[in-house]
Formats: sequence, C-alpha cells, structure tokens
Amino acid sequence: MTSTVVEAPSGGLFAERYRALTVGMVALIVLVAFEALAVATAMPVVGRELDGIALYALAFSGALAAGMVATVLGGRWADLRGPVAPLWTGVAAFVAGLVVAGSAPTMDVFVLGRFVQGFGGGIFQVALYVLVSRVYPARLHPRVFSVLAAGWVVPSMVGPLVAGVVVEQVGWRWVFFGVPMFVLPAALLLWRGLSVTLTQDREQETGGRTPIARRLGWAALTAVGAALMQYGGAARGAGLLLLAAGLAVLALSLPRLLPPGTLRAARGLPSVIALRGIAAGTALGGEVFLPLMLTGERGLSPAMAGMVLTAGALAWAFASWLVGRGWFGRALILRAGPAMIALGIALMALTVFPEVPVALAVVGETIVGLGIGSVYPTLSVLVLELSKPGEEGENSASMGIGESVFTVVVVAVVGAIVAAFGATGPVYLACFALTALVALGGALVGNRFRL
Repeated sequence: MTSTVVEAPSGGLFAERYRALTVGMVALIVLVAFEALAVATAMPVVGRELDGIALYALAFSGALAAGMVATVLGGRWADLRGPVAPLWTGVAAFVAGLVVAGSAPTMDVFVLGRFVQGFGGGIFQVALYVLVSRVYPARLHPRVFSVLAAGWVVPSMVGPLVAGVVVEQVGWRWVFFGVPMFVLPAALLLWRGLSVTLTQDREQETGGRTPIARRLGWAALTAVGAALMQYGGAARGAGLLLLAAGLAVLALSLPRLLPPGTLRAARGLPSVIALRGIAAGTALGGEVFLPLMLTGERGLSPAMAGMVLTAGALAWAFASWLVGRGWFGRALILRAGPAMIALGIALMALTVFPEVPVALAVVGETIVGLGIGSVYPTLSVLVLELSKPGEEGENSASMGIGESVFTVVVVAVVGAIVAAFGATGPVYLACFALTALVALGGALVGNRFRL
C-alpha cells in the first residue's frame, strides 16, 4: 500500500488523532460547495461586465470538462503515489483558478480561470476519497462521508444569498477573491491533521485497468460529449443534433472510464457506480427545473422557490447523519433510497396543478433529500470497500465521472424537452414523470447488489 493506517485508535471523527484532519476536510468541502453555488449567482453580472455573454455557457462547461479530466488524473496519481501530492496540487490549482477568474480583464481570461479552478477541484476531491481510505479505519468511513455530505448544507442555504450581497455591495470579483482567504486556514488544519495521521507515502505499482495516458484521452472525449449534450439540451433547432452527437460520443468513451459492466449494472462494484449516477442524476435533475416551474406556473418568487430547495438540502444532511450512525441497513438503503427519490419527484410534479398546494413540493423535495442523503454516503463507502488495494483512486474517479455524466444526460434530455415543447405545465409534468421513472429504475439496480 502507498499509505498505511496506523493502528485504529478508539474514538470517533473528532477524537484528538483525527480532529484537525476532519475539520480541515469539511472546511474545504464547504468552500467548494459555496463557490459552486455562488458562481451561478454572480455569472450574469460577470457576463455583462466583461462583455462575454457569448462565452457564458463555456464558463460552466469548461470547468466541468476540466474536472472530468482532473478526476481521472487525480485518482490514478493518488493510487500510484499516495493522496498527499495530488491533494495539495489540486488545492493550489483551485485557488489559482479563483484568483485568475477574479482578476480577469476579459471573458477569455475568466473562462481560463474557471478551467484551472475546475481542474484543481477535480484533483483534490478524488484525492480526499483516497485519503479517507488510507487514514480512517473502515468503521468510521460511513461517518466521514456523512460529515462531508453535510458540508454542503450551509452553502446550499446561504451561498446564493451571500454571493448576491457581495456582488451588489463590493463587486463580483470578491466572490472569487474571498474564498482563497478561507482556504488557507482550512489547508493548514488539513496539513496538521495529515502530519499526525498519515505515514510516509511509498510508491506503488498497481494493476490499473487502463494506462493513464489513454485514460486521460477517454476522459477528455467524455468531457466533449458532456459539453455537446449541455449545449444541445439548451438549444433549439440544431440542439437535437448536438444532443444526439454528444450521446454518441459518450456511448463510445464513457465505458472506457467505468468498471466493465457498469452501464448494464453488473453485480458488485459496477452496480454501485451505476446507482450513484442514477441517484445523483435524478435527484439533481429534478431540482434543476423545480424553481422554474414554481415561478412560472405557480407564481412564486425566486426566493420562495429557493426555500423549497433548502428543505431538500436539510433533509440530505439529516439522512446522511442517520446513515453515519448506522440506523439503517445497507440493503434497505440501496432499495429504498432510489424509490424515495422517485416518490419525491412524483409529488413535486403534482404541484403543476393549481389545485395542489405548493407545500406538497416542499414535502416532495424533503423526501428526495432523504433518499439521496441516505444513498450517497453509503455508495461512497461501498466503492472503497469493493476496491482492490491501490485502485481506490481509480474507482473513486470512475464514480465521480459517472455521477457527472449521468447528471448531464438527465438535465440535457429534460432541457431538450422543455426547449422543444415550451415551458408549460404539461411539459413539466412529463419531464418530472420521466425523471421519476429513471429514479425508480435505480431501485432495481440497488436490488442487484449482494451484500
């Protein structure tokens, strides 16, 4: 092994041995989550001030594409050399990208900064998975991933609001300059925790499935396919051609980045990675168009529509907390979690009808949050448990790529339906129904995993 865990001591995540490391990791995740949500708030102002509306979408898809390639690189690097070097490289690139974006004089430079930022985030987030497998004893893995999932809650509630205030009061550039100020203390905590818990890394040759250069090439092609689907899902006319082209590219490249049998949900690790993609894609895909439907069909203000999503974020954190304490068995979670996502989306869909109270959307979003909150950390733990020694990084990277691509596909297909037929009640109802059916299929995939 590249990095070995010293004898597992008694205590939990915040025992003296793990306290600094746990707090440092959570702090980094909170900052990543805040930045992801804040960028969406600041982007309209950025596009106007830099006269770069034409590159608006590229500022998002460029970061996504860079993150996919970086995830592959970071996972393999962590397997071969240990998680420490890719972790610090990723953090440095993430901060550098923020500084470049914040100081950008033109939209071209801003897009470059977003690319560097996405690349850094992709490297260090997959390195964190390998770090968890090497440092914490297996009994603490569910709690680690539950705490990391909870790190998205506060940013989900206050991120857009804080970003909006910053943009209005001091300017959009400080949305990007502000985060690096908090990254430094988080990184110092992480460094202190690593110096206590992690033994010296040793190089290791692993039995990876694909040489890294070829794997990076497939990752780049997958990013191109995802970008084509993003553009195709939002465009009209030639949008369907772009959508089809992107889907064809993904059909060629994605299987090369996932364990064999993932797209047919073969038993074991392939079914775990497939279920992660289905769960994330449907939960997040359902949320994308919910505020649009509530504001357009039910007359809610953007702030009120955002409050509905806050209910889902809180439920996600609560379910993760329960899972981290072993309240439910894995077999139940893998079957019930996707079914809850499907049920929640179906309830959200009913609020298309004026006779149905909007409160039902809050109930539906809460159920979706409980479903994804229980499944998400459970699958993270299973990926590490089912990985051979030295392949934790590669399999974690596969999980991250699968999750990103499944989400892009769901959002692009639903977006294409809305673009083609218009943003009307019946169209929203059809889109929610389609997403719920896909989520229900996830329950069947969960049934294929034998504990």
